[in-house]
Amino acid sequence: MRESAFVKANISKWEEFESLITAKAKKDPDQLADLFIQLTDDLSYAQTHYPKADITVYLNNLSTKVHQYIYRNRKERKNRFAEFWRRELPRIFWEHRKEFRAALLFFVAACLIGAFSAANDNAFVRLILGDQYVNMTLNNIEKGVPLGVYGEMGQSDMFVYITFNNIRVSFVAFALGIVASVGTVYALFNNGVMLGAFQYFFYSKGLLVTSLLTIWIHGTIEIISIVMAGGAGLIMGNSMLFPGTYTRMESLRKGALTGAKVVLGLVPMFILAGFLESFVTRLFGLPDIVKALIIFGSLAFMIYYIILYPRKLFKHVT
Repeated sequence: MRESAFVKANISKWEEFESLITAKAKKDPDQLADLFIQLTDDLSYAQTHYPKADITVYLNNLSTKVHQYIYRNRKERKNRFAEFWRRELPRIFWEHRKEFRAALLFFVAACLIGAFSAANDNAFVRLILGDQYVNMTLNNIEKGVPLGVYGEMGQSDMFVYITFNNIRVSFVAFALGIVASVGTVYALFNNGVMLGAFQYFFYSKGLLVTSLLTIWIHGTIEIISIVMAGGAGLIMGNSMLFPGTYTRMESLRKGALTGAKVVLGLVPMFILAGFLESFVTRLFGLPDIVKALIIFGSLAFMIYYIILYPRKLFKHVT
């Protein structure tokens, strides 16, 4: 069917729909539901046959208005707060798994670059971590407490500082996505190179296992959450680069809202990571088996909540 014929055959129905949602009179739920089904069918047809046409953009915007109208006017469930973590956030993880996968790949590649650079340039670790940190760590190694830095600050003060700093880092990684995703990739690269250089530094001192069993007590949740915040930045940046049938501004608005939900949803993760770093990581005498259980327990939880649970709920969603 020609586009003009398609519009002529359906324009009266679309105009009726627009007048229905803008009218102040009480709406007939059955009529609204019937028209909405017809509208989504028309949108699907237009996306298939006229993907770049103005009529597709119009139908896309109209369906969005209707969805927002229905959502805004339905009764909020009492457990809306819990539903956010139970369904809404996992749905975002599933529907945008490509962005989160890309963020992870960028980060892992940066870690490998950081470790490789540290292995081939003796000055690289000092360049990345700073002379003050390296000198302090070397002194701690001589004292027999290589990761003593985690016990220098008071527990409560450290908890507040670490938690807010990690939340700040995640918001920065997300916000930089506004620069066509390039800013987020840079943030992930920066953090990844730092982590790779850090781990290689301890490996070069024969303390790789010690460092792994110490920093990953809190680092498992912390690092994965930072990567997820980077994924949120890619969602926002890609929504601007690839708007589809939406206008670029509308697509960016939707992507920014989705990404912001991810970052806000990660706040409890950062609070938990901050607690572990401030109150548990400093327990250097903790048996290695206990440390390993905390690390693998944290990893299992993150894998389940970010990958397995969303897949279980939404595997039917493409």
